[in-house]
Amino acid sequence: MKHETTTLMTKKALAASLKKLMEKKPLSKISVREIIEDCGVNRKTFYYHFQDIFELVKWMFEEEAIDVVAQYDLIIDYEDAIRFALNYVEANKHICNCAYDAIGRDELKRFFQKDFFGVIESIVDHLSEGMNVSQGYKSFLVNFYTEALASLLIDWIRNKDNLDKETLIKYLSVTLIGSVKTALERAEIELK
Repeated sequence: MKHETTTLMTKKALAASLKKLMEKKPLSKISVREIIEDCGVNRKTFYYHFQDIFELVKWMFEEEAIDVVAQYDLIIDYEDAIRFALNYVEANKHICNCAYDAIGRDELKRFFQKDFFGVIESIVDHLSEGMNVSQGYKSFLVNFYTEALASLLIDWIRNKDNLDKETLIKYLSVTLIGSVKTALERAEIELK
């Protein structure tokens, strides 16, 4: 257990150093050397935990946001989960924008898709309990909404002036739960 605690503390320290550096310069200009010097660890320690800086960024997003959102009861607390995700993005806008600038929209979207997949899948699975809907259609819904959610989040990161946070939360809440349920009900009737 002690090793796990030390590992987590080291990863968090590396992430904190990366965040600090990302406030000053683009991600593509940050080196492992700068991170380890700021953090006070050696190169071997960095590579023991992460393959490269992008893996550190991914871990940082997962640790700080995606894993926390996944702990919400997404059927009951979905607005709270959405609010948490948007608050995280807002508080870490420079990190998200640095990641966007370094890896591009498609790669960042793939990252969000991968991590939102389980969240959307749990919503679809819960709402389809007791329904006679094919797994193929449920998979289609999960992919459809994961793609939409990832794209919306990236657009909001880049163009926050277009939609305020509370309005976006309301729109997502109404759309996500309402339309998934309606789609499942229609699929049960029309896709026999």
